[in-house]
Amino acid sequence: MRLLLTTLNSKYIHGNLALKYLYSAAGSHRKAIDIKEFSVNNDDDYIFTEIIRGRYDVVCFSCYIWNVERVLGLSENIKKANWKTRIVAGGPEVSFDTAEFLKENPFIDIVIAGEGELPFARLLDTMHEGDAELSGIPGLTYRQGGKIYVNEKPSQVGMDQLEFPYAMLPLETDKVIYYESSRGCPYRCAYCLSSIEKGMRALGMDRVKSELDYFLFNKVMQVKFIDRTFNWDQDRSNEIIRYIIANDNGVTNFHFELCGDLIGQQFLQLLKTARKGLFQFEIGVQSTNPRTLDACDRKTDWSKLKYNVEKIMETENAHLHLDLIAGLPFEDYSSFRNSFNEVYALKPDHLQLGFLKLLKGSPIREQVEQYRYIYREKAPYEVISNIFISAGDMVRLKMAENILELYYNRKGFRDTLSYATVFLAATPFDFYEELASFYYLKGYQHKSHKKEDLYRIFMKYAEWKERHQQGVRDKIRELLQWDMASSMNPEAVKKFERKGWEIC
Repeated sequence: MRLLLTTLNSKYIHGNLALKYLYSAAGSHRKAIDIKEFSVNNDDDYIFTEIIRGRYDVVCFSCYIWNVERVLGLSENIKKANWKTRIVAGGPEVSFDTAEFLKENPFIDIVIAGEGELPFARLLDTMHEGDAELSGIPGLTYRQGGKIYVNEKPSQVGMDQLEFPYAMLPLETDKVIYYESSRGCPYRCAYCLSSIEKGMRALGMDRVKSELDYFLFNKVMQVKFIDRTFNWDQDRSNEIIRYIIANDNGVTNFHFELCGDLIGQQFLQLLKTARKGLFQFEIGVQSTNPRTLDACDRKTDWSKLKYNVEKIMETENAHLHLDLIAGLPFEDYSSFRNSFNEVYALKPDHLQLGFLKLLKGSPIREQVEQYRYIYREKAPYEVISNIFISAGDMVRLKMAENILELYYNRKGFRDTLSYATVFLAATPFDFYEELASFYYLKGYQHKSHKKEDLYRIFMKYAEWKERHQQGVRDKIRELLQWDMASSMNPEAVKKFERKGWEIC
């Protein structure tokens, strides 16, 4: 029996930790297993060809909101190419309503719901023995004799029961290395799948340090902890941070998702001693509207979160990523404008303006009628409107989000934006909204732009603004030239000057 573990990652640089866990759980069956990771940027014909030429008896897909539609199309064609190929689907996108999923997709044979390591290992034993009896394997939904059977989900596995997922595989040092030291989340945010898990499970600290040593020794580019709330236990998180600082190899960067209002003084003091660039933190603010957060069952002390973010930014040692979510309950356009302005004022290195996704299995799906959610029926199930914000206003936010990505998150406009967000509009949000309106009015959204043309487009906006605010054009040109000199190499600046300010 030959088996393939595969998926479509959102980018080439991303890896899939789930496949590595499954491979490590396969035991003596590993010799018959291949892992092939593709990305959503690969076309279906290429992926299909690579899978079919492998002549696999079983193909296992790891499914997420960004790849499930592509996976289904590939699965159907693989089945057409060879009806004997058994197709197994797992992952968060197929772990709910599994019987209905199999009814809708007759080319899928088996679904593994929830944590898959132990069910996968038992499934391999069953397949290897040629036994069609699957009823004793928790977590499986499967077809047998023309009927669909649903087994109860497996109990949660202890973290120390799992093998180190990178022990048996080559380490891809050119990719982000995903790692988890704990599973579960202490919070119950209605829009998050982690809210349905109960309790926290963590690796022993000695094992965490040993595995971090492996990454540090191999000088990987980045280790991204996927712990949903890394600092749920402050003593534990501080010990890990302290260990990384003490063993810094000068190369590897570590990424963590933090709960902003749980950050303590010891953490902040440790951060002051870290090499610049050693840490990257992501904090989900989502909203600063107390009623919105309460409706999502998200407990946040905004004043404490704000204080901690300011202290992290003061150290100038770490890259800080803050998140907002548009489309939450009680967050109308005006309220979101306020949330944006409050978070923008913290001047994070990256500000993500995301849009609510009504994920399968998340509690917020049960609020669809209550808040009259209209959302996309297919993955990623993104919100279109609700009773608080119209579809038109959501589109306006998408336009502003595009400009935020191009100018703030892409970097290279620091001084220009510092001036523009203060002097060209009443608030930063109003500035991005106005620049977005100009950008779309002129049709610039219809094609992608090189970085140099973004400077030219901004200058066109300044010329338009000059009609209402005299002196803006000259000031903006001066700031753009300064930003270009600060962020572009001298040859690129000279090339820009030769071409001038007209958009290419």
